[in-house]
Amino acid sequence: MKTRKNKKTEELLEKLEPKTSDNLLTLKGVGKHYGSIIALRGVDMVVDPGKVTCVLGDNGAGKSTLIKIIAGLHQHDEGDFKLHGSSIKLKSPRVALDAGIAAVYQDLAVVPLMPIWRNFFLGSELTSGVGPFKKLDVQKMKDITKQELSDMGIDLRDVEQPIGQLSGGERQCVAIARAVYFGAKVLILDEPTAALGVKQSGVVLRYILQARDRGLGVIFITHNPHHAYPVGDSFLLLKRGRSIGYYSKSEITVEELTAQMAGGAELAELAHELEQLGGHDEELAEAEAGVNPQVTA
Repeated sequence: MKTRKNKKTEELLEKLEPKTSDNLLTLKGVGKHYGSIIALRGVDMVVDPGKVTCVLGDNGAGKSTLIKIIAGLHQHDEGDFKLHGSSIKLKSPRVALDAGIAAVYQDLAVVPLMPIWRNFFLGSELTSGVGPFKKLDVQKMKDITKQELSDMGIDLRDVEQPIGQLSGGERQCVAIARAVYFGAKVLILDEPTAALGVKQSGVVLRYILQARDRGLGVIFITHNPHHAYPVGDSFLLLKRGRSIGYYSKSEITVEELTAQMAGGAELAELAHELEQLGGHDEELAEAEAGVNPQVTA
C-alpha cells in the first residue's frame, strides 16, 4: 500500500535508492541539543531487515529524543543518520512515513467508538468511483483489515466492533498490523508493553516477532530488560542521553543487561550503605531495650 507524496517528498525519496549497504537505518554519533541542554549525544545504532533492535533506559535516558529523530519529529544536530545507505535529515513524520519509517506510540491515536476497520484506515480511507460519485469503499476496507490482522496472527471475530472494546495489547497489535500494511520497513514501538499485564505483554511480544519475521526492522523502546531480551537481536542502553553499551544478543546475558540498566556499581554501593544503616538500627534498638551491645559476658 502506497501513500500520496508531495513533490518535495518525492525528490527526497529519490535520493534514498538503496546503495551497497544492507542496513535499513544507521546512526553514527547522533546527538541533539535543546539550547544548552544536551538531550542526546554520540549514539550509534544499526537497524537491519528482519531484526529487532531494543533501546533500553529509564525515564530521562534519551529514548524519546531518539524516537523523535528517527520518526522525523526532530532533526539531529550532530552525527550521521543514514537510511538505505544515504545520509538524511527527515523533515517531518510524513516524510519519515513515506520513507518507510512508522512509529507506534504508547498513547495510541485511536477513536475508541469507531470500528476497528475505520481506525485501521483513519486518514487513508479507500474510495471507489470518480468525481461526485466517489464514496468510501467500506467493504474493501473491512476485507483488508480482517486479512491483514489475520496475516499477523491476530484473530478478531468482528472488525465492526469499536476499537475501544479491545484490550490494550490488542490495540497495540492492530496498530502494528496497520503500519505493516501501509508500507513500513522500519517499525518503531514506543513502550508497547509499559501499561500492560503479563498476559497482554506476551501477546504484544509475539506480534513483534511476527513483524520481524515479515522482514521489518523493528526498534523496540522499553525500560524492561525481561521484555526486551527474549525478542531482541541487539541492545542499545541509554543513560542521561548517552550510550552506555551496544551489544548483540551473543555478547550479553539478560542478567548482565539488567545489571547495566540498574547501574550495577551504584546498586552495590547502595547495598553497602543500607547494610551499614541496618547495623546502626540494630544497635539503636538494643540500646533502647537497655542492652549495651559492647558489653560481653
